[in-house]
Parts: sequence; C-alpha cells; structure tokens
Amino acid sequence: MKMKRIDSINVIPFIDIMLVLLVMVLTTATFIKTGVIPVDLPDAKGSAVEHKPSELKLTIQKDGTLLMGEEKAPISLEVFEQNVVKGGKEMTVVLYSDKDAAFQNFVGVMDVLKRLGHEQLYIVTDKQK
Repeated sequence: MKMKRIDSINVIPFIDIMLVLLVMVLTTATFIKTGVIPVDLPDAKGSAVEHKPSELKLTIQKDGTLLMGEEKAPISLEVFEQNVVKGGKEMTVVLYSDKDAAFQNFVGVMDVLKRLGHEQLYIVTDKQK
C-alpha cells in the first residue's frame, strides 16, 4: 500500500481558534480597562432608597487619647467597642492615627475590631510627596 505524502498543513482550524481567542482577549481587555461591565438598567416606577452604611471616625492622638467623630472629648476603648457593636457589621470604621502615637493604642483598637469580627476598616494616611 502506498502512503500518501502530506506536504501541507490545514490552517483553517488554527485560524478559527485564534479568532475565538482574539475575541476573548478584546472582551476582557475592555472590562479590565473600565473596571465595570457596562449595563443599561431598566426603569422602574418605584425606586428603593439606597442604603449607605454608617461611618464611625476614630482618631488616635499623639498622646494616645481616642476621639470619636468630631467630638473633642476623649473616649475609652470600652465606649468605642459599644459604638462598634451598636453600628453593626456594615458600619465602616475610619481610623486616623498620629504617626507618633504609641503602637499599643493602634493595637488596642485593632483588638476590639478583631474580637467583634468587624472587617470594615479604613486607615487614613497622607500621600507621600
């Protein structure tokens, strides 16, 4: 039996695969660049009120005193803990800490949040120049 010589390659399946890969790359590249998938939302007659979780601002001063919100009166860690419990898990804690404050004060605040299982925490810093 005589063997048929193959001297050419069928590239059509290869081109099909490459076109599919090109479409996938272009689609994901557009998604990564914008960060969101564009969606045209439908209209509704009744609109739900947008729920915005509350925010608790805590400041640790250089001398270690804790200030909550815009108040000037110092608070204790126990009062902070009560406010975090009252605010619930959806509440965001925003922490402003003086860079010269003792690390123990920061650890005390983090210990309270860890014990309560609270994960919504932002630590505010200055941008480096």
